Amino acid sequence: MSNNFAAPGSPWGSFSGPNLGYVMEQYDLFQNDPDQVDPELAELFRSFGAPVLSDSVTGTAEAPAGTSPAQFGKIVAAAQLADSIRQNGHLAANIFPLKDRELDNSRIVPSAYGLTEADLVSMPASIFFHEQVPEGVSNGLDAINHLTRIYTGKAAYEFTQVINPEERKWLRSYIESGKVRPGLDDSQRRELLDRLTKIEGFEKFIHRTFVGAKRFSIEGLDSLVVLMDELVRSAHEEKMKEVLIGMAHRGRLNVLTHVLNKPYEIMLAQFAGLEEEPFIPEDGSLELTHGWFGDVKYHMGATYTAPDGLKVKLAYNPSHLEVVNPVVTGQTRAAQEDTGHPGLPEQNEKDAFAILVHGDAAFAGQGINMETMNYSRTSGFKTGGSIHVIANNRIGFTTEFYDSRSTRYASDPAKGYEVPVIHVNADDPEMVIAIARFAFEYRNKFGKDILLDLVGYRRYGHNEMDEPLVTNPVMYHKVHQHPTVRELYGQELTEKGIVKPEEVEKFDAETFAMLQESYDKVKETSAKEMADNSTPETIMAGYPGVETGVSEDRLRKMNEELLNYPEDFRVFKKLSRILKRREEPFNGKGKIDWAHAETLAFGSILQDGHPIRLTGQDSQRGTFAHRHLVLHDEQDGRELVPLHHISDANASFAVYNSPLSEASIVAYEFGYTLENKNALVLWEAQYGDFANMAQMIFDQFISSSASKWGQTSGLVMLLPHGYEGQGPEHSSARLERFLQLAGENNWTVANLSSAANYFHILRRQAQHLGEDIIRPLVITSPKSLLRHPLVGADVEDLTSGKFQTVIEQPGLGNDPEKVERIAFASGKMAIDLAEQVKEGEGYEWLHIIRVEQLYPFPSERIAEIIERYPNVKEFVWVQEEPKNMGSWSFAEPFVRELAGEKPVRYCGRIRRSSPSEGDGKSHKIEQDRIINEALSKS
Repeated sequence: MSNNFAAPGSPWGSFSGPNLGYVMEQYDLFQNDPDQVDPELAELFRSFGAPVLSDSVTGTAEAPAGTSPAQFGKIVAAAQLADSIRQNGHLAANIFPLKDRELDNSRIVPSAYGLTEADLVSMPASIFFHEQVPEGVSNGLDAINHLTRIYTGKAAYEFTQVINPEERKWLRSYIESGKVRPGLDDSQRRELLDRLTKIEGFEKFIHRTFVGAKRFSIEGLDSLVVLMDELVRSAHEEKMKEVLIGMAHRGRLNVLTHVLNKPYEIMLAQFAGLEEEPFIPEDGSLELTHGWFGDVKYHMGATYTAPDGLKVKLAYNPSHLEVVNPVVTGQTRAAQEDTGHPGLPEQNEKDAFAILVHGDAAFAGQGINMETMNYSRTSGFKTGGSIHVIANNRIGFTTEFYDSRSTRYASDPAKGYEVPVIHVNADDPEMVIAIARFAFEYRNKFGKDILLDLVGYRRYGHNEMDEPLVTNPVMYHKVHQHPTVRELYGQELTEKGIVKPEEVEKFDAETFAMLQESYDKVKETSAKEMADNSTPETIMAGYPGVETGVSEDRLRKMNEELLNYPEDFRVFKKLSRILKRREEPFNGKGKIDWAHAETLAFGSILQDGHPIRLTGQDSQRGTFAHRHLVLHDEQDGRELVPLHHISDANASFAVYNSPLSEASIVAYEFGYTLENKNALVLWEAQYGDFANMAQMIFDQFISSSASKWGQTSGLVMLLPHGYEGQGPEHSSARLERFLQLAGENNWTVANLSSAANYFHILRRQAQHLGEDIIRPLVITSPKSLLRHPLVGADVEDLTSGKFQTVIEQPGLGNDPEKVERIAFASGKMAIDLAEQVKEGEGYEWLHIIRVEQLYPFPSERIAEIIERYPNVKEFVWVQEEPKNMGSWSFAEPFVRELAGEKPVRYCGRIRRSSPSEGDGKSHKIEQDRIINEALSKS
């Protein structure tokens, strides 16, 4: 038996006789189950395919002279050694600037595999490489030395977690070919030294000039700016439209200054507490937004527009640092999408990409990073890959790495998502540039995330007022003795004769002089202190009243089109009958229920030119099987989105079932609204209480971004809410939390009892998109009320009018002189009361006001109603939530002010620690008690 065929680089040409027979037997096993084969041999099969014979031979064959099982064993051992270098080289790599981690090369030396140098010299180099043998490599020993040099240098690679063979092959070939090399000429090296001098000089100037001021210095990770420079340069070369950056505090001011070209004068004015306005570039290249209440300087962002049109954006960020990452990926998706046409948006992943900069302790510790990587390749959330960078200063505040995670590297969680990881020594800026190029090429080729672990240190404490020697003495004695990257690089260029020692000193002196000149200019020009923080009048004025009705002809035509399916599309019969009922309201029968009203609102908004994006767990169908925006062919599963096929639509429509995540998805949708101001973006919780998992996004972004950063958003949040005996975890959307965060007209909070009002509030929200007064909208959407006849609307309810902040209960209050009690209720509670009072017979003494919009509280409208009832003796607030939850605590002061001297009473559950009862029977008893108390005449 002989094998006379070998692909380039294939090892099979070296095998014959029984050795080849053994390999072929192993290949048969590999085809059935790769796990039955030795991992190293399996890797050879994956890389080079089957051993191929030049002719068909049967029977027993003998090995040619000179071939022995021992030789075969040596080749397999050499293959194991090579693969071990690829897999474990990072354990021995020179990636730690402080040289304070013990390195391990025990798995990558020939002796560990019973090999000698002579054994390796006798082997052809081709068996170690997929494709072309690298230049200068002539035998097996050269190959092993080459691989060792590549995989244990100042960059180290982990990519065996990548499953796709093409991807693994590309990574391996790129790395082993030597493409990851700096390749700078002397002029570029001088420019790099100058750049490092400015990066370091900025920090040193601030440190000297504003002693003790917090700045979260970049020092120890100066190469982060160099890395970003290269990524932005690559984006210019690819003619991209946007680069979007999310990052924590560490080094943020330096990135703003040097990557986003924020003038030194602005930064120095901020440190001095002076007005920055005089120093904003007049060419419009820099966009800064500020809220009236403001934020600290190392939370702020900016947008820089380069002369070629590329926008570089650094997102605004709170102290809950990692939560900005899904916001930025949402912005990136919006920047990639064309939404100005019917159907799905058209996405071009090469238009924009995200750079996400993490802290080392935070990347491993914050689950939102895992959520973000989890959705990175799903249809509704992919962006063609983010470039993650761990700004690894190897400590979290004062916590050493061995106390902050259970893995060797901070980057290890990324491997679970098949993300390639590259560790790089931050003290080698040229290698950092090469790795940045590599990462950009990988992202563009495979459309996937990649992670760069930039390993450095932190020169000072967590902030500049901390003394790190108190808690981390061993590390900081090393830090204090360690030269800066600028010093190291200046020394390297001096030794190579590229610059002279005096030139290095000159760079430093010129940088300091430039910064001093900028500071002098600030002191001379800007005597005005920063502006006050009063809320703008336009914000406090709120939404104007706008008509939101849609003509009956337009609604009728749209409704017919929504129910007209292609002839070959087979809708599930039961569902088809249910949807067919949507014809009835237009024929004088039945009501338009909640989901029907929503679909008609969506269609009309698309016709008005606003794209729509709706995401959430099971949002296509709807958690309660009510929505059905995406239909599935009963036999072959094909999808049909009726809203893609209505006449006169001028914008895209997308609805995606999201991963089982809340924080990252809410943040993503918020980010999408920041980039596409014209889009109506909705996030729906599966149950309202699931929003608990996104509380930090509501707190730190959605409720406060306008006042902190001047960022407006029209995001709509749909939170199913209602007490139906389903227990504590499926009753409350925690309405009280959104009301507690309400202030300065920061958002609208509504608890609706009418499908028509839902139709109008969505259309009102859409009409204000793109305006400065737009604000988020929180709706506690219904569950049991979705199909309730008292919630349903008639066609004429949608054809005229507008959103009603308050609805008076039909059938009550007809004789103003007889009304002695006015009860307030919202949402499901209002319908529970309405079911009891029916047409109002026997309740002449009572009137019920449904408060549909809880914030901004509609005091003026309620006052107009109250004025009609001169004999009212008391006011009652009725709710199903416990007294310390729901809307009572928020509404009470408003109601008392409206009531004047008349008593105000609460009617509902007592204060509780849990939102609701745990079983249906207890719930019914308590609910009946509340209703009876509210409707019983005193």
